[in-house]
Amino acid sequence: MKKSVYSLVLMDDVIKAVDREAYKRGTSRSNLINQILAEQLSCVTPEMRMREIFGSVAELVSSSFHIQQQRSASLMTLRTALEYKYRPTINYKVELERVPSEYIGTLRVQIRTQSSVLTGLFNSFFTYRAGLESSALAALGRDDYLCELSDGCFSRRLINPSLDPEQTGEAISCYVKDLDRSVQTYFAAPHDFQRYAPELAKDYTAMLERFIL
Repeated sequence: MKKSVYSLVLMDDVIKAVDREAYKRGTSRSNLINQILAEQLSCVTPEMRMREIFGSVAELVSSSFHIQQQRSASLMTLRTALEYKYRPTINYKVELERVPSEYIGTLRVQIRTQSSVLTGLFNSFFTYRAGLESSALAALGRDDYLCELSDGCFSRRLINPSLDPEQTGEAISCYVKDLDRSVQTYFAAPHDFQRYAPELAKDYTAMLERFIL
């Protein structure tokens, strides 16, 4: 969405109130004023679109994940615990693009642990998962799958599904729930995962029939 520079004359008390609110929301003065004017004039801003997407996600995943409050309108963190000794925490962070084009945003999955064994399991699972996703998307003629894996952190770009905000939220929630189900199955019994992998792969490819993400 194009932006231009304009000069406004505002009361000092108004600016102080705007700055306080902008700080609370984790945004800039200009961006907050833009949002307030857009809401009053029924214009759709990137922040409105992102809030609607995340609102849809929250409604669909709240029973399965703890939703962490974020100061940024573009970021949502979903947290859950693994069925593994000490119940380590795993975070799914979705960061949306303000103006999406080929990609709507990025998903980062991180595990909170200092155990090298657990980190190794995490890396092993996401090596498998990245291969599955890349192959399944390539079979549909998509060559735009991008991901990175480092110790305890997996990230991938989310392909823009070109849907309305509510449907985009549904697509993201379906993907994260599918991914978490596979993660939980793996960590519950790493040595037996191959027994469950074919059915999980089938579920993922079935999801792709609804949403390419």
